[in-house]
Amino acid sequence: MSGPRRRSRVAALQILHQMDVSPELDADGALSLYFGQFAAGGNAIAVDEDEPSASADSGPVDRALVDQLIHGIFEHRAELDQMLSAASKNWRVERMAVVDRNVIRLALYEIKFSTDVPVAVSINEAIELCKQFGSAEAPAFVNGLLDRAVDELGLRR
Repeated sequence: MSGPRRRSRVAALQILHQMDVSPELDADGALSLYFGQFAAGGNAIAVDEDEPSASADSGPVDRALVDQLIHGIFEHRAELDQMLSAASKNWRVERMAVVDRNVIRLALYEIKFSTDVPVAVSINEAIELCKQFGSAEAPAFVNGLLDRAVDELGLRR
């Protein structure tokens, strides 16, 4: 069973994926859709401590953390994509798998703007998300790209 922060990252990844494939959604709209429709219907992880889990691996998320991640990534998306583009010399951002680029956006946001999360933790969480939701090659791709981004942008702390 994963902790609330990991489950919150999973929820954030699901929301980011929806925002990526539905560009008309802003942060508030995507959060409202996820927590109002998807999560409430039992198709996602529970939202509060009082809600039953959707499965044995799910449980409550930290809603404040999900909101912070989604609003922050939405606000800084151009900067995050520029960082991603600079680190991925042979891959254009729009050509990356939707899961991979959103996992990377999530990790880069945490590394750059969430100073309470160690860089190694952000990278490890990104790799775990890729193992769960990405292709077989995704964990190595994301790990390499995040390591390069952190080094080239001087974000290691």
